[in-house]
Parts: sequence; structure tokens; C-alpha cells
Amino acid sequence: MLHRKIYQLCCDGREVCIFLRDQQRWIERAKILDIEGDLVTIRYETDEEDEIASWEEMVRLESIGSISQKLASVSKGNFDPLIADDCPEAEQIPKHSPESEP
Repeated sequence: MLHRKIYQLCCDGREVCIFLRDQQRWIERAKILDIEGDLVTIRYETDEEDEIASWEEMVRLESIGSISQKLASVSKGNFDPLIADDCPEAEQIPKHSPESEP
């Protein structure tokens, strides 16, 4: 089942976070490039002090403990988010107004 889900994420080309069980570490903002047998090829970047490095790594399918992906994010700033003209009212984020605060 995990193999099918990883294959689906590979086809979608979305960024994911991968937990490697055997190394006890998270790889953030990775892309799954390929799956061949039990090897999964991933690409990601690391940002350390004055250097950004790009990595391509092959990991065994059984070493992957967890995969997560960010669905959406909203800034915590004090502003009204932009709403598309065709966004259904039921899916809109309620507008925050200063009058509604206690």
C-alpha cells in the first residue's frame, strides 16, 4: 500500500516531507523522482549557514517510515486573504473584523 502511495506522490510531483526510520531523520521539501523496485530516488535542498546544497538520494522503500505533505498555508499577518471570484461561499474563510473582538 505504501508503495502505491509513494508512486502516486511521484506522479503528482508535489513536495513532501519524508521520515527515514533507519536514520531517524526528516527530509523536508523533497520531491520523489523515481521508484525502481524497492529503491526510491528523492531530491531535496539543505540550507546551512552560507551554502545551499542540492541532494539526490536513493533510499530503500522499507526505510521510509512516514510521508507528509503540506496541503495549504495561510499567513498569520493581519490582513484579509484574497478570495477568487468563483470560490463557493461555503469554502471561504470568514473575514475577521475588529468589531467582533470582545
